[in-house]
Amino acid sequence: MKPNILIVEDDDNISELMRYNLEKSGYTVETCDDGEEALFCAGELNPDAILLDWMLPNLSGIEICRRLRRAQKTANVPIIMITARSEEADRIRGLEIGADDYLTKPFSPRELVARVQAVLRRVRPALTAQKISFEDIVVDTLSHRVTRGNHPIHLGPTEYRLLSHLMNNPRRVFSRDQLLDKVWGHDVYVEERTVDVHIRRLRKSLNQDDLPDYIRTIRSAGYALDTEA
Repeated sequence: MKPNILIVEDDDNISELMRYNLEKSGYTVETCDDGEEALFCAGELNPDAILLDWMLPNLSGIEICRRLRRAQKTANVPIIMITARSEEADRIRGLEIGADDYLTKPFSPRELVARVQAVLRRVRPALTAQKISFEDIVVDTLSHRVTRGNHPIHLGPTEYRLLSHLMNNPRRVFSRDQLLDKVWGHDVYVEERTVDVHIRRLRKSLNQDDLPDYIRTIRSAGYALDTEA
């Protein structure tokens, strides 16, 4: 699954330039141009990283960053601040609020992509790896093969996408709606209980021979991949 990047930028030209170069580099991209919209989109879309402009209408990038870090859903999402401010005090302030990196305008497309790759590699290494592992479960993202304890696990396409998403975000709780958006897509109508059906199938495939169940069910919240299951 391609990493999803949320761009929060009110300059349409800059926003489209970033979108074009990130999509060309293999990312999926969502954009918004307003502070309040940014908070809503970040909570609904569950992006893998956020590119956040410092100067925005209604709410500043700094205030948005502060609120994202306070919210459970977005507390651990990598944030790169985009700003024309180059002073050290401003950079330090953003980092203290919770930004993971800085991109100073004007920037080149190569720097943009390199910064995104670096922050994902540092904060979410599974997204840039060819193999994702959690305990004794390994997913090879190139061959789409899954093993557990070196034994092959045969999964359907939906169960594979579901497992890949959970393994890219270990210990992070996802509601059924969030899993529907991430695994099935925004434009597909599927009932919430369908998620439960595929979770059961995934568990059955993974937990043969009474192996530990790492898929944790959180009542009224959703699911997570966790050793505390």
